[in-house]
Amino acid sequence: MVENNSAVTVPPVGHFARRTLFAGSTAVAAVAVLSTVAPAHAAGAVFRHGVASGDPLPSAVILWTRVTVADDATPGSGIGEATAVRWEIATDDDFGTLAASGTVTATADSDHTVKVDATGLTPGQDYFYRFTAHGETSPVGRTRTAPAPDSDVDRLRLGLVSCSNWEAGWFGSYRHLAARTDLDAIVHLGDYIYEYGRGRYTGRNGAVRAHDPANEIVSLTDYRTRHGQYKTDPDLMALHAAVPFICTWDDHESADNSWRDGAENHDPAVDGPWGDRKAASARAYLEWMPVRATRADGQVQIYRRLRFGTLAELSMLDLRSYRDEEAGPGAGWRHADDPARTITGRAQMDWLTAGLTSSPTRWKLIGNSVMVAPLVFPPLDAATTQAITEALGIPQGGITVNGDQWDGYTADRNTLFQTITDNEVGNVVFLTGDIHTSWAADLPVNAANYPGGPTVGAEFVIPSVTSSSVGDLLKMPPRTGSIPAEEAIRAANHHLRYTELDSHGFGVLEVTATQTQMDWFYVADVTDPATGVRHGASFAVPAGGRLEPRSTPVL
Repeated sequence: MVENNSAVTVPPVGHFARRTLFAGSTAVAAVAVLSTVAPAHAAGAVFRHGVASGDPLPSAVILWTRVTVADDATPGSGIGEATAVRWEIATDDDFGTLAASGTVTATADSDHTVKVDATGLTPGQDYFYRFTAHGETSPVGRTRTAPAPDSDVDRLRLGLVSCSNWEAGWFGSYRHLAARTDLDAIVHLGDYIYEYGRGRYTGRNGAVRAHDPANEIVSLTDYRTRHGQYKTDPDLMALHAAVPFICTWDDHESADNSWRDGAENHDPAVDGPWGDRKAASARAYLEWMPVRATRADGQVQIYRRLRFGTLAELSMLDLRSYRDEEAGPGAGWRHADDPARTITGRAQMDWLTAGLTSSPTRWKLIGNSVMVAPLVFPPLDAATTQAITEALGIPQGGITVNGDQWDGYTADRNTLFQTITDNEVGNVVFLTGDIHTSWAADLPVNAANYPGGPTVGAEFVIPSVTSSSVGDLLKMPPRTGSIPAEEAIRAANHHLRYTELDSHGFGVLEVTATQTQMDWFYVADVTDPATGVRHGASFAVPAGGRLEPRSTPVL
């Protein structure tokens, strides 16, 4: 396993509203203290998987770690003694003033992971946290609670990531995000791990590093082992220790193109019942991730909201657990318009629309695992829609490129867009991952009428951390063969304002009262663990307006 806890000794922190706590010499002092704490444990055997925090509320935050109780008690082993783990969270970096503390027991039943919902905290406050077990103290993590619901927040900055395939490359995007000092949280939009067997899904030139275990993961032991491997990546460890995460799952946390009752690469005759595999993947995910989950109707529920004062509310969706099977090509495309089909499930759609129409915040952000903007060839006008639909089986919006997206579930999208329109909900922004490429889109009620017709908001789609892009699959030099494809896509879909099909990287979203801006950052080479980074593009949505390019990035 990779052990590099020294990588987390200088975790930066973002600040909501007025950022003053770690300004100037105070920041230098905090970094100096952290640098003396964590290296003492860099070679430690107990906290091999680092620390993490997540789902910040005004008075609570999830704290996470895993303890290795013996060398043979590896992730997924199911062995090892129950271990008392002390946790502490403090406002000062030497832990002289504890805000909360306690002791929990890590057992083999939870793979010796520890998740604490630390409560009774102060809104909008920076905190330090750590764990102690078997005479060893973990690296120090830094986190922050959300502002009070009624607080006037000047600015929110979020790092956005998705699709991090271990075998395709190094997680340089995580390293560059960890080096920033301005982020309030990281939003991970899915595909945090990949389920494929060794060598089955790699990068442009093959595998950069090998998956563990070697087989495609199916059992609880398999999923735990894979999560444990990813948590040893030094750049991921550094980012987890630097800033709280807000996560949702997509398909590869379970299996490719998963849906409510199955997945594309799940064969019940070989892999067993889908329900068993899905339950195993969900259990391991919730053990290994700093996610606050609930239960509803006997099912784990991870769709949830987080609020940042009066500035923004973030609704995190879970689409894979509730969707119908993807509509296929040919005659199967007719099903894309079937009003009985759903991508959200009815309860989640009711929850989402009720939240959007009642939110008192300036901005309504939606963490969304698959693209909601139409991507069709061509968008059909009303005069020809019915005839072509009936003759060729083409959905009313046009020939859907990817039925795995909301394009394959147009009734749900229409319901959502109509609710936004009817209730005059303003400033809606979708934040999306999944397709390993970069996009900025206005969201028209009818794509064929853009730009003349109404829109319901905007969408920003971020690239993959490492997973293969269109450019990788073409195996052509970057920014060559993909450029004509980008131009053709935008020519047929005028609401798509920015498309980049080659590069890997991340997004930084800045939310203020006047606009929400996304900046795309691209790493140079995912096969290089020391890869550099460059700024790619900037687009913003002015309050009450439509997408506009920006010349000044959020750096």
